[in-house]
Amino acid sequence: DHVLNYPNPFTTYTQFMFEHNRPCTGMAIQVHIYTVSGKLVKTIDAYQVCEGFRNVAISWDGKDDFGDQLAKGVYVYRLIIRTAEGESAQKTEKLVLLR
Repeated sequence: DHVLNYPNPFTTYTQFMFEHNRPCTGMAIQVHIYTVSGKLVKTIDAYQVCEGFRNVAISWDGKDDFGDQLAKGVYVYRLIIRTAEGESAQKTEKLVLLR
């Protein structure tokens, strides 16, 4: 729940945050960032053990998988969370990059 990136819109960096119902559980987290036409431009992988019901913010600098700065515009991101027990959840949201 409450999946968001802040700040949004952003210029130099943004952070991805969410709430969940699995405290003290290890989670594999992926953030896939797409152009509005559907091209995958960035994948962020993280693993966290959240003590409460919120994750530790995951930062992104607006660069693609090759380290190149993305153009300003609207992008779509999909947050995917998986537990070791095989449970998973995902949510898709929009973000705006200003340069």
